[in-house]
Amino acid sequence: MQSVEDFDVVVIGGGHNGLVAAAYLAQAGRSVCVLERLDELGGAAVSSYAFEGMEAKLSRYSYLVSLLPQKIIDELGLDIELLRRRYSSYTPLPGTDRGLLIDNDDPEATRASFAAVGAESDAAAFDGFSADLARLAAAFWPGLTDPLITRSEAKRLLGDDALWQAYIERPLGEVIRERFDSDIVRGVVATDALIGTFASLDDADLAQNICFLYHVIGGGTGDWDVPVGGMGAVTGELARAARTAGAVLRTGTEVVSVTPEGEVECRAVDGEGGIRTLRARRILANVAPVVLDRLLGEQPGRSAAPEGAQVKVNLLLSGLPRLRDPEIVPEAAFGGTFHINELASQLEHAHEAASAGRIPQPLPAEIYCHSLTDPSILSPGLREQGAHTLTVFGLHAPHRLGASAADLERAVLDSLDSVLAEPIESLILTDAQGRPCIETKTTADLEATLGLPGGHIFHGPLSWPFVDDDAPLTTPAERWGVATRHPRILVCGSGSRRGGAVSGLGGHSAAMAVLEDDLDA
Repeated sequence: MQSVEDFDVVVIGGGHNGLVAAAYLAQAGRSVCVLERLDELGGAAVSSYAFEGMEAKLSRYSYLVSLLPQKIIDELGLDIELLRRRYSSYTPLPGTDRGLLIDNDDPEATRASFAAVGAESDAAAFDGFSADLARLAAAFWPGLTDPLITRSEAKRLLGDDALWQAYIERPLGEVIRERFDSDIVRGVVATDALIGTFASLDDADLAQNICFLYHVIGGGTGDWDVPVGGMGAVTGELARAARTAGAVLRTGTEVVSVTPEGEVECRAVDGEGGIRTLRARRILANVAPVVLDRLLGEQPGRSAAPEGAQVKVNLLLSGLPRLRDPEIVPEAAFGGTFHINELASQLEHAHEAASAGRIPQPLPAEIYCHSLTDPSILSPGLREQGAHTLTVFGLHAPHRLGASAADLERAVLDSLDSVLAEPIESLILTDAQGRPCIETKTTADLEATLGLPGGHIFHGPLSWPFVDDDAPLTTPAERWGVATRHPRILVCGSGSRRGGAVSGLGGHSAAMAVLEDDLDA
């Protein structure tokens, strides 16, 4: 009979949040064991050589960092470097040879670009909108590493009833239409509300508003930065911090059940060793809440059947594509976020098509060129050739479509071709076996590979970074937004109250709740 191992804390899932929690708790002297099903730590925030014989280290799933607080970086002693992109975005105007380039370092060039796409009247409105976002960030960002506040406290903190009504109480689509006249400018603003969230801009449940808020407050600026060395460099540092602090990190280990009393049954993925039992004072679940329910043998709660709504395509190209716009060099256009077929009207039409069970044509998407900002992910030989990586994140491709990777990949490539001056496929390099260097990750792939139900990258619907006035805040777990029905079990991943994205907030909140509870005891 196998002996039972005892720990203060067992963490289920070795993604970035689980590693954050483990590092904090191990540093505080707790005995911690992290159990990860895959052979590699990091979850969705990993880097790898995706194409055989090609030395290009891709961030295969997640790709940029905005919501990881400097506080967590400093307190865990992480040696990571995040690079700011000069350009905010470039958006071709479909059917023309012009596009809108927003240059963070050149306001005059940005205003001229607004005029070039017939949106001169929106330039001043965009400046005012940016000022609004700065005030939202100043109000909400600093408190994300503190216990939760109530809705009333959040409203007082913002101190502007008009701003509160516009972004917290009313559908974002109404506000965008009131502020901007141009379809292209409305689309540039709207995309932050829809990344990873399947919604209309006018949905009454305001899921789009919640998604938007998190996308525009990161770091107090809303900037999305490039991690040097790829996303794997971030989680690699988190794993180092946790291991150095004394946490036990076990990969290739699948959790099969947990109990409210603190027992965890697990087994090696390779089938060797049979079932092993760990016992803990607390279990931290860095898995989707619906997965936790399954491990407990309980009926799913509010997060039943989460549904992702994206497709991600990674490419290795011989060079940057030529643009139809003669005034913009590719290095500028791809130096920020390159919006494809993301006019506000196109976004709404795509949502309607997907809701009716069709792959949107054209598929709205965004391009990120990691290698322009961080060439270190390419070998010297690839850099000399002028090669680049592109990540394409397609919106409004919900799990319910059941679409094949081939069909979604085709939709993405067709969407790119509709705004470029040359076919994207003519630039795709081939690997050591002569195969095109392109990989497509659908919601089904995320579910199968990473265990994300429905391929939902946030583990389920996002929630406001505050709670209703009558919400219970009596326990540390409730105050930190990580409570479950069972006192010994806390959520520590993207399914926590302020979870979603590569932020570490779920792990930080769970660790703080454990430490606060221990102090109270």
